[in-house]
Amino acid sequence: MVQRLNRRRVLSGIGAAGAISLAGCIGGDDDDGSGVGNGGVENDYGGTVRFGVLTPETGDLGSLGPSIRDGALLVESQLGGVLDFDVQTGDTETDPQAGISAAQSLIDAGYPAVVGPTSSNVNLQVTRQAYIPNQVVGISPSSTAPAVTELDDDDYVFRTCPSDALQGPVMAEAAMDDLEGTTTGTLYLNDDYGQALEESYVDAFEDGGGEVTDRVSFEPEQASYTSQIGEALDDDPDVLMVVGFPQSGITLFRDYYDNYADDWDGQIIVPDGLIDGTLPGEVGSGMDDVWGTAPSAAGPGADAFADMYEEEFDAEPAVFNSHAYDAAAVITLATVAAGGDEADGTAIRDNIREIANPNGTEVDPTNLDEAVAMVADGEEINYEGASSPVNFDDNGDMMAVTYDVMRFQDGELETQRSIDFEN
Repeated sequence: MVQRLNRRRVLSGIGAAGAISLAGCIGGDDDDGSGVGNGGVENDYGGTVRFGVLTPETGDLGSLGPSIRDGALLVESQLGGVLDFDVQTGDTETDPQAGISAAQSLIDAGYPAVVGPTSSNVNLQVTRQAYIPNQVVGISPSSTAPAVTELDDDDYVFRTCPSDALQGPVMAEAAMDDLEGTTTGTLYLNDDYGQALEESYVDAFEDGGGEVTDRVSFEPEQASYTSQIGEALDDDPDVLMVVGFPQSGITLFRDYYDNYADDWDGQIIVPDGLIDGTLPGEVGSGMDDVWGTAPSAAGPGADAFADMYEEEFDAEPAVFNSHAYDAAAVITLATVAAGGDEADGTAIRDNIREIANPNGTEVDPTNLDEAVAMVADGEEINYEGASSPVNFDDNGDMMAVTYDVMRFQDGELETQRSIDFEN
């Protein structure tokens, strides 16, 4: 499903068929003195910023996709009085073939850059079959598979989230230090995301002196996971590491609490794909024995982004939506730097590090309108984001990131501590 948004105004309402909308709370002058808003800043850019947004609104990751999508659309809402935007959204359905079809629709419509896809199994296929052959920029906010780093992409593929080559060691550290585990089993989604993250976790756990017991894969959206859970717990590990997405996670955790939780006294750790605040309610448990890790919204503009997001969507920010905001902001600023409506994927690509990496004047979500004016006037800027400083290395990956270690307590996710990484 594809939805086209082409306007300088803000729409309201989310239709039953999944139409994208914005509530219009961000536009206008900065009345509260926070420095957030479009503020009527003049700029010399007369073109239209055009990009697509590909996220899963249905399928295994459907419960997280809309909030990630909204993070990207917030940039358009914020700058609606400063720039013309032409934004088109698509539903990848958490399925590679649907993702390729949605991406090709954007490419055929002439969009030179895209925020997304979200999941790694979709992103890798879309990147190889759609973005790279057509020289379209793709910036994923949440595709964490290490294989993205190794793509032969001619520098068209970026991501504002960190690689699972980092998250695996973070999870292992939390499992050993916070959960005091010396043995672990694994239960992981059988795709690019699940396989790579599980392997990274296992390597780090063993490097830390721990013992890995049973390693069990599973397919998405099955009717039951009782046998797979039993196999993963067969050797009674201290910790069970589970990698998956929310739709499968609902069934998996229902099966766990119905059949195993009372007889096994270990704890569970999950990664970003299962950091979903709605999960306990769907499962019917407070999930107090479940911990998690996820990339943090820890950039210089994190607080401003959180305020804008909550005002616009009447909801607290969730996992990866600050990363989507940063991806859309980078595309917007790089498009302005590329000089106008004729900006194609190559021109946008060539300007991404120019506006995102040091050494220009530091800007962030609080003064994104001023950043647009500065870029249009030929000034050098350094975009400091909501999720991180947003400095891209030669592979298009983040150079410095922060992870949160979290825990479900009485059905709510609570951050316990944070871990900083720098490449």
